[in-house]
Amino acid sequence: MEATALNISFRRARQSDLNDVFQVVTDAIEEMERNNIFQWDEFYPDRAILKEDVLKNQLYLGTAGSDIASVYVLNSECDEEYENGAWQYPNASFGVIHRLCVNPKFQNKGIGRLTVEHIEQELKAEGIESIRLDAFTLNPFALKMYDKLGFEKVGTADWRKGRFWLMEKKL
Repeated sequence: MEATALNISFRRARQSDLNDVFQVVTDAIEEMERNNIFQWDEFYPDRAILKEDVLKNQLYLGTAGSDIASVYVLNSECDEEYENGAWQYPNASFGVIHRLCVNPKFQNKGIGRLTVEHIEQELKAEGIESIRLDAFTLNPFALKMYDKLGFEKVGTADWRKGRFWLMEKKL
């Protein structure tokens, strides 16, 4: 079933969602590892990070009925490694996508694309001019999606798990 056939709605996560969010992230880590993608683990993102995201009102859910289909964090915070980016729109207002995750039971249905398109619409409505993110260089699924959605590689960042592409898109 394609994402367009699924009724996905988006909302901010609540503290009462934390156990379900953590389970989706844990399941996604296991699925990535089955595909030899080792970008996340028991240390990142852990329950404490996700709880902080919820407390800051920055963690969002895409839901299909009572199921969480996608999870993401949206803010304007950048890790210092983002200084390595040759940002194409350095003076533009921007949002940063962090920890985008699709529940494995909803993968390969266009939910990631639908989620990013939703984020783009929300940011445009707020007058934000561009989106920034980082994507693991060894995650072909994420890279293909971001490429299809028009994100440009503008640099690299090296973290504990390896190299990530810094990416940007003008809205």
